[in-house]
Amino acid sequence: MTTIESKHGIVSRQPHELYMSFTDLQNFKAMLPEDKKDMIEATFDTLQATVQGFNIGVKVHERVPYSRIELVDYGAPFAFHIVLHFDPAAEDPYKTDFHIKVEADLNLMMKMMLSGKVKEALDKVVDGLVDASNGKMPEGFDPKQWMK
Repeated sequence: MTTIESKHGIVSRQPHELYMSFTDLQNFKAMLPEDKKDMIEATFDTLQATVQGFNIGVKVHERVPYSRIELVDYGAPFAFHIVLHFDPAAEDPYKTDFHIKVEADLNLMMKMMLSGKVKEALDKVVDGLVDASNGKMPEGFDPKQWMK
């Protein structure tokens, strides 16, 4: 198994607030631009997409209220496990230390091709979440659709 971890980011939301926005996987579809939404199928527990001709999906494996959500592959071409961590920030209990850990069953070639890109994407998710929680919104992003 290959393990890839994102950077840690301090999100200006309490862990329970941030956790609740991630519990329903349909919220991810709401965050996408309109022209990308038809590529995604989402339910409360599952999310499936077609990316560069590959069908890939995740389903919730476990929810640990306010601290962790675990996702596993669901119709993906390889096995993987994703853990979203929502820890109280050490310096401020009203903020969340958020990070993502991915474990994937990748062969050597896939590991060399994907590890860096996955790490970069995970870090962008963390950075985007930190920025959004501080009022800096990416273009075309509507926080009302997911940060309730």
